[in-house]
Amino acid sequence: MRIIRNYLLKEFTGPFCLSLLVSTMILAAGHVAQVADLIINKGVNVVYVMSLFLLIMPWLLTFTIPISVLSATLLSFGRLSNDNEIIALKASGVGVWGIASPILIVGLLISLFCIPLNDRVLPESGFKARKLIKEIGIRNPTALLEPGIFIKGFQDYIIFIYNINGNKLKNIRIYQPQDGKPTRTIVAEEGEIIAIPRENMVKLKLTNGSADEALPQDPGSFYKLVFETYYMSLNTKDAMKHEKIEKKPREMTTAELREQIKKFKKNNITTIPFYIEIHNKMALAFSSFIFVLIGIPIALKMHRREKSINFGLTMVLFIVYWGIMLAGVACAIRELVPPWIGIWMANIVLFLIGMFLFMRIAKK
Repeated sequence: MRIIRNYLLKEFTGPFCLSLLVSTMILAAGHVAQVADLIINKGVNVVYVMSLFLLIMPWLLTFTIPISVLSATLLSFGRLSNDNEIIALKASGVGVWGIASPILIVGLLISLFCIPLNDRVLPESGFKARKLIKEIGIRNPTALLEPGIFIKGFQDYIIFIYNINGNKLKNIRIYQPQDGKPTRTIVAEEGEIIAIPRENMVKLKLTNGSADEALPQDPGSFYKLVFETYYMSLNTKDAMKHEKIEKKPREMTTAELREQIKKFKKNNITTIPFYIEIHNKMALAFSSFIFVLIGIPIALKMHRREKSINFGLTMVLFIVYWGIMLAGVACAIRELVPPWIGIWMANIVLFLIGMFLFMRIAKK
């Protein structure tokens, strides 16, 4: 039995490691372009960018580990079934549960490993990543500027920039809404952003444009000022100050979430988002075990060893899982079902299907 166990573990471990590497690289590839843009075009320090890249890795693993477990299960048991090795094991007196038990235990161990990953490592890395983004924003404000979107991170100004190349700006629109007064508007053909991190300031040098300026005798009215060069300062202290960064629910551990629940209950404030996050950590952790449970009977039933088919089936099952989970989350948010039912709905459905398929195969 030890030989069979080691053989099955070997068959599972290879595809799992390969799938984990490939899936993580694929998801990380989407961030590589952003990393390159921060370094090359926006002049952000390489150390900051690489630190930020490493901090998003736990978030990637929460997706790639379950995907890799499911993919490895389908690949390994699909090959064993296609080569009639499962039939040989059954003929030797080893039942389906005996064949599956080593991999089921591995799936359970991976799920147990994912609990501290989701509850401690992921929230801490997510919070640190957000703080690092703020620090990058202070030292390199151009890193937070994106062309074609309204930027609201600088005090009460709303900034829209059509084109950005490094710290050079083109076609700038700056709006300053004022309560009960007309919105002040500044328009410039070109501009340059100059960071002053020690003073938590950003200076904009605008050229060839016009600005609304308040009339001395009537501050509520403006006159149009045409300029060749116009300087304005933006204070980033309030918008990007580290001390004022508060944790979001997904950046809290279970213990911190329970503390928030106690505080909110005293003030009669809904605590559903915190309960959703608590159950979300656990449900995602145990998705690996669920995927092993449902993956084994499906692989045995299909008798296919082709990698493309198994990878395609992996994505289909993963999409189904997430579809059910998102539907459950929506129901929980609307208070149609308790949070634990909404979040665990995908695990419960796939668990029941997996058990049903296992029992059918075991009877044969």
